[in-house]
Amino acid sequence: MLYCGGMLYIEPKILEKIKSYCAYQERCHSEVRYKLIDLGVRGEELEHIIGLLIEENFLNEERYAKAIVHGKLHYKHWGRRKIIQFLKSRDVSEYCIQAGLREIDEEDYRDILLQIAQKKAARLESGTPAFERHQKIIQYMVQKGFEVNLVREIVKDNIE
Repeated sequence: MLYCGGMLYIEPKILEKIKSYCAYQERCHSEVRYKLIDLGVRGEELEHIIGLLIEENFLNEERYAKAIVHGKLHYKHWGRRKIIQFLKSRDVSEYCIQAGLREIDEEDYRDILLQIAQKKAARLESGTPAFERHQKIIQYMVQKGFEVNLVREIVKDNIE
């Protein structure tokens, strides 16, 4: 660690590299921490850089959680349970996870679930008995992270 005039000195090249890393796409604290370690930054310097990134709004975990929720739901078609699991694996705080989940419009969520269930139903063999079709669709949707009770309700009411 280098100190200059009593202040912690941070290598400008590393600071620019990590700012660029954060500006490219939303990042969580743990991703940035691992990237800094890869760049050889440790200890007090690492914590100081993370603090600067937060101050300058390059790093915002609530914004990250909201972006992940939106992307995983609308593009990957993941349900709440899988999204929560993903965010927890990135050490995102419970507060930020809940803030991200509040962005989900319940009607959109149900529409996405229904569309995926209908696509899955269309891919199943037509001669399959209804009960077996429903079970396969429910299992598929639960694997995608959708809530079992909600999946059952949607399948029961909308899939033949």
